[in-house]
Parts: sequence; C-alpha cells; structure tokens
Amino acid sequence: MTSENNPLRHTALQFPQPTAFERWAIPGLILAFVVFYLLPLMTHGLWIPDETRYGQISQEMLLSGNWVAPHFMGIRYFEKPIAGYWMIAIGQAIFGDNLFGVRIASALSTGVSVWLTYLLARRLWNNSRISVASALLYMSFGLIAGQAGYANLDPQFTLWVNLSMVAVWFAIDSRTPRARLGGWALLGVACGMGLMTKGFLALLLPVLIALPYMVWQRRFGELVRYGLVAVVVCALVSLPWVLAVHYREPDFWRFFFWHEHIRRFAAGDDAQHARPWWFYLPLLFASTLPWALLLPSTLLRMWREKREAKTTYLALWFLLPLAFFSLSSGKLPTYIMPCLFPVALLMGQTVVKWLDQRNGRLLRLNGVINTVLASVALAALLYLQATKEIYENTELFSLSLAYIVLVGWIIANALQVLRPLTLWAMPALGIGLLVALLPAAMPAQIVNSKMPDQFIAEHQRELSETASLLSNDLGAASALAWRLKRPQVDLFNTIGELKYGLEDPAMAARKVTLDSVGQWMTDARKKGAVGVVLRVNSTQEEQEVELLPVDGKHYRRGNLHIFLFPQRRP
Repeated sequence: MTSENNPLRHTALQFPQPTAFERWAIPGLILAFVVFYLLPLMTHGLWIPDETRYGQISQEMLLSGNWVAPHFMGIRYFEKPIAGYWMIAIGQAIFGDNLFGVRIASALSTGVSVWLTYLLARRLWNNSRISVASALLYMSFGLIAGQAGYANLDPQFTLWVNLSMVAVWFAIDSRTPRARLGGWALLGVACGMGLMTKGFLALLLPVLIALPYMVWQRRFGELVRYGLVAVVVCALVSLPWVLAVHYREPDFWRFFFWHEHIRRFAAGDDAQHARPWWFYLPLLFASTLPWALLLPSTLLRMWREKREAKTTYLALWFLLPLAFFSLSSGKLPTYIMPCLFPVALLMGQTVVKWLDQRNGRLLRLNGVINTVLASVALAALLYLQATKEIYENTELFSLSLAYIVLVGWIIANALQVLRPLTLWAMPALGIGLLVALLPAAMPAQIVNSKMPDQFIAEHQRELSETASLLSNDLGAASALAWRLKRPQVDLFNTIGELKYGLEDPAMAARKVTLDSVGQWMTDARKKGAVGVVLRVNSTQEEQEVELLPVDGKHYRRGNLHIFLFPQRRP
C-alpha cells in the first residue's frame, strides 16, 4: 500500500492551506450559524418541561454555590450528572439569567460539532468541497438544528460523543506515537466530560465502535496499550466530581445508575419512554430533513464502499449505536443524535460525487419532495386559519412569521429543483428560516401552554413582592423559580419527576395536599403576600382553584392562572 493510498498517512492536525472555495465557504457557515442559531435564542420563551428545568437547576447552582450535587427547586434531583448543568450555569453567569444565557451552551455545543464535522471530513478525504458540504449538511439536519436552540443536555452529550469518535480516528490515523498519544488523551477528556454530562453511555459508545474496528484492522494490541491512556485521562477528568458527589450525597450513584441506566434501557413495562424496536427507522428520515431523500443513496454507497477503512469506521459509528438504542426499550428521538455525525460525512461525500459527475437527479427530486411538503403545510395553515382561527386577530405578526417560514421553505427548495447542481445547498436556507422563526411564530395557545415563563414575566414585579410561592405544575413552578431567582416554590398536589427528592423527610413541608392547602395558605399569609401559579386543565385542577381564598388578584391566560393574595396578619 503506497503512502498516498494509506489511510494512516497523516500526523496530528496537518492540513493543506485553505482553498479559495474554503475562504468564502467557511465564513458563510459562520455567518449562517450566527444568524440562524445565535440571534433567535432570545425570541421565544422557555419550553416546558426541559428548558425551565435545566435553566432553573443551573441557576440554582449559581445562587447556592453548590456545584457538586444537582437540585431542582431546592430538592434533590439525581436524574443526570453535573457537567451539563455546569455549562448552562456558566452561560447564565456570563450572559445573565436570560433566554440567551440559558440556551447558549446548546448552540455552542452544536457549533463545535459542526466544526468537528469539517475537521474529520478534511482528514478523511482531504477535499475542501466534501468538508464544507458535510459541515453544512450536519448543521442543517432538522434534529440537530432544532436542538441547537433548545436548552437541554442532548447537544452537549452529542458533542462529547462526536469528539470521542473524532479523537479515536485522529489517534489511529496518526503515524507518530506523540500524535497517537494526543488522540487517545483527547478521547479520555471527551469520555470524562460525557460521563459527567449524561452518564456511562459516554464510555460505552466509543468502546462499542472502536473495539470491532480495531479488531478488524488487527490492531487490538494498540487499542489496549493506548486505551489505557484514555482510561487514565478520563479518570483524572471525572474522578474528583465522582468522589465529591459521593461524599456529599452518598445515594447519588445508586439512584442514578438504577433509574437512568437500568430502568431506562431495560426491557419490560418498567422501562421509561417505551417504544418498539423500529422506532428510530422512520425517525432517521425525519431527523435528516430537508435531506431525507438523500439518505437511502448515502447508505447504499456506504454498503458498496464498506471495505474502505474510513467508510467502515463511519458505518460502525452509525450502525452500532443505532442498533443499541433500537434494542433498548426506553427511547427518545434525541438519543440518535450521535448517529447523525457519520451520516453527514457520508452524505457530504455522496453529494460532492454527484456534483462532480453532473448528476443532479436525486438533488432535484429532494427539492421536489420538500417543496410539496411545505406547500401542503401552507395549504393546511391557510385552511385552519380560515376555519378555526388558530391565530387570533392580535397575532398577525406571529401568523406572518409562520407564512414566511413556509414560503421561504418553498422558495429555497424550488431553487434546488430549478438548479440542483449550482443551488444544491438551498434547503439549508429553508431549515435556517424554520429554526430561527418558527418558535417565535407559535400561536398564543401554544405559547401560553408550553412557555409559561412569558406570562409569569408580565407579572414578575408583583410576584417578586410575595413571601411564599405555590404551584400545581412542575413546568410552571420551575419557570416561576427561574424568573424570580427563588427555588423555594411549594408544590400543590403534584410530585411528578421529583418523587425521589420529595421522599426526603426534610422536604415534607414542600408538599401541599388538597387537605392541607387551607392551613398552608393561612400560615403563609401571616408571613407575607402569597403568589400562586396554577395550570387548570381538568376537573380536579378546577377543584384546586376552588380551595384557594377568594380575596386575591387573579390573572388568566389560556390554562394558566396567577393568583396574588395580600398578607393577612393574625
């Protein structure tokens, strides 16, 4: 095998100088990231339940100074480790307790993953067009783009998994011991951060992929020798916190291992988010929109080139985690985000080969399908607005944004249809408009139901003057706690995901039942004014309202109610 054909010919991060194409394309990607992913972060409220939860937990770290054990509204919350909360807390510390500060960690994590896509593509093929195409495709996959502006831990965990697998390839693709050592050490850093972000899956996935690849390459001995470096570095990164949380909260690891790993991935009725084994197959197409029609051809090319080392590595990266998640009973759409990185690389190579061959047939068909989908959606919106008025007369701006999103999607994909070889990337503009504008284009009924912090913000001054807070909904309660920077929100006839934390005898006072709410109100009003935020969707919740005093202020929006009761001295 000659050095030109040897996939292990590179050392460290040695690349040719950027071409003229890259000098324009890379700034374009950066500009698109800023315009479509950073600027819209403050244009809409926090979605429940994830964004209010993660925003509040991270804010509480700043308020309490406890950076070891996560607490949700002052209650033990051990469903996730600590590093993801660290990143969101740092965002709020730098940019403030605002929507941008809460979401910037997700956006930057996605941005770094896009950069890694470019780097690995350049290392694999040494082709600037494939590198830029892969980065653009990954950045515009619907699931990736949608999560980039959403405050949760999946973009961060996806980053650490992506970095792990990029580090593995750079390690095994390097010719010098020093470069290999650096790659394996970087793997250890990524695994340590992944472990502290979402758990032991961060350790399993690299082994699941690297082990069969190294065995196939007959380099198992190298894996053992250098793998020890990754293990040591991972321990150095994560062990201080692992020991600290065990010292402060001895029950953390027992609960976290059982609840987040055994229960979530075990078979049976007890598994969380139970789905059939084929759940991710149709979801792959939805996740890769607006490029879904290119997926079959990409996977077919992967199969045809399976004997090439780099294609085999990417195939293992895609298939083995997908199989693992499919076999587990507990499934969520975001679990397969790490599988989309190799798909973007393979798809980028496929698209550039089509362009080189002047073959735009599937690119044109992709644009046709996207145009039809958007046209159907536009027709449905026009019909629903005409018959059911899902947007009220006061929501013309939001309705206009919705139209702009759909018309923009139609135009962008129609351009791909008209000139598939020169304007092949236009669907990325459509997805950019969608992720930038659609959240701000939601009708009021969705905003009121799913973004309670917006309603709370309108009455923030009055609520901040209260001495006690009460809520019957965890999403509204966490939004209230985050907006007021007050974790102490008592829970009225609700437990939900705080079941474990509320079992602590010290938290008994935080639970307010139907029988005890009258006495709670009496005692609370002796101390000062009381603020109550209720979600009323059922007969039982209407009964909860009836148990409250009748002498307070009352504000209502949709199914959310805010009550303000003045202090009543004994």
